Amino acid sequence: MQALASGERNLLKQALSRCRSALVGVALVSALINILFLAGPLFMLEVYDRVLPSRSVPTLVSLLLILVFLYGCQGLLDLVRNRILARVGAYVDRVASEACFAQATALPIRGRSNDGLLALRDMDQVRSFLGGPGPSALFDLPWIPLYMAVCFSFHAWIGFAALAGALFLLVLTLATDLASRRPSQVATLLSLEKSNLAEAASRNGEAVRVLGMVPHLAQTWSVLNARFVDRQLQLSDVGAGFGSISKSFRMFLQSAILALSAYLFIGGEVTSGMIVASGILVSRALAPVEVSIAHWKTFIAASQSWKRLSVLFKAGERGEKLALPAPVAKLDVEGLTVSAPGAQTPGLVQASFSVSAGSALAVVGPSAAGKSTLARALVGAWPAARGAIRLDGTMIDHWEPERLARHIGYLPQDLELFAGSVADNIARFDPAASPEAIIAAAKAAGVHEMISKLAHGYDTQIGGGQGSVLSTGQRQRIGLARALFGEPFLVVLDEPNSSLDQAGEAALTSAIRGVRDRGGIVVVIAHRASALEACDQVMLVSEGQTQMLERKRDVIRSVPAASQDQGPGQRIAATTAAAAPAERVHAIGERP
Repeated sequence: MQALASGERNLLKQALSRCRSALVGVALVSALINILFLAGPLFMLEVYDRVLPSRSVPTLVSLLLILVFLYGCQGLLDLVRNRILARVGAYVDRVASEACFAQATALPIRGRSNDGLLALRDMDQVRSFLGGPGPSALFDLPWIPLYMAVCFSFHAWIGFAALAGALFLLVLTLATDLASRRPSQVATLLSLEKSNLAEAASRNGEAVRVLGMVPHLAQTWSVLNARFVDRQLQLSDVGAGFGSISKSFRMFLQSAILALSAYLFIGGEVTSGMIVASGILVSRALAPVEVSIAHWKTFIAASQSWKRLSVLFKAGERGEKLALPAPVAKLDVEGLTVSAPGAQTPGLVQASFSVSAGSALAVVGPSAAGKSTLARALVGAWPAARGAIRLDGTMIDHWEPERLARHIGYLPQDLELFAGSVADNIARFDPAASPEAIIAAAKAAGVHEMISKLAHGYDTQIGGGQGSVLSTGQRQRIGLARALFGEPFLVVLDEPNSSLDQAGEAALTSAIRGVRDRGGIVVVIAHRASALEACDQVMLVSEGQTQMLERKRDVIRSVPAASQDQGPGQRIAATTAAAAPAERVHAIGERP
């Protein structure tokens, strides 16, 4: 995250640049490995040209001992190279994975909600490739000319035959690339799509089973899976086809070189040792090409992942911003127009209002009026298409997101808790959070006693992403405590009492008053009037337009005398119902 905040253009390139010395070491080790590979052909050359004619056993034993030592060194160097590459991949992952996760969570805001998991998989793909056998083959490719030069030193015809074989395998490599690139892209997207469907079905398993959706979703998943398998089969056929051709051709070429060498031996142009040595040399020279073809699928996948991650990091690039003072006075919204990510029609148009410290604004109106759109914009979850949101005169876009989060409390309509303890969820998983701050947030939300009655109190583990060990109302109250953690200046609550009982609603009212008493601002989105008891201002939103903004006591005074015996919430409901045509605005507590 620090590297991302510093404005680096590409964390992957940055990480690799820091591994420059390690990669130079790998190149040097590869050079030694490839030079040592000449030991085998030279050994055969000496055996056939020196040992057999002289029938010298001591010479044979000496050559064999030297060969054992050289092969041992080669094996050790190969192990070192593989370990270095594995650690390079791990280092790249360590440097970029945190920023990758952060950017993946921001993708839904950019209208790319299905790309988050793909980004994390791309990071795994890059790490796996860097630590696999593919890079080793790439480091071996530049040494093919060495083996070709040795072949030419034996005889020009042998060298040209080996060169022709290498060019043919190069053509096969390019053909493999062209044939596999598009199916690989489609297979990756299909894999993500079917995984998302399975995850959604698992997360909503109860509703899926009760509503009889299992066979229908299973059929949809089966279609996606069949298309994915088809693309995988296509990739497998391409890889196996070209791999078999390259393997067969290399075996044929080795035999052809042997036959050519034998022909030249009959003509007295090469020695018997060169016959065997040239075959081994050609086999070794073409081995990196064959390995590259065999691992071309992973190479293509890694290159595509690298490109997507580069685009992702570039889109999330931002420079270091000046640390701003904590807001203490006012929230201003000026001509705010907001659209949902990926949507063409704005959900909120030209909204303007101001709220001072110590106030609570109730935002009311019918469903799909733009209330939740406003809530998401106020906390910076959705960007403004036009207009501005200011805290103490400073646009929220001028804040570092992590620093702005310290002054923002947010309870979304669709609440999600995460696997971990109750304390972790309240503290927003901040490892530096103090127990005192966690308990203070719980008490501010009126949930301390409820948590204390749980089996393990604040250490109670929440099962799964939905908090399955807790009831819906308990999850919502813990979500309120999370919103109040750290005493943020601006607290935005979207339908905070949708699942609360009477005690929970009383705790919510007390929490709103507590924020006002300490000089904070609360914006409450609600249908139920009970959530508005502690609010002092009311704003009506309908069809994306701000319809009314008044102080609550003025709204209550405007209610006819016949309704003065009602509670404040009911009187606000009556007034807001009369403030606009019934077909456009529903009273608080009613749903369309």
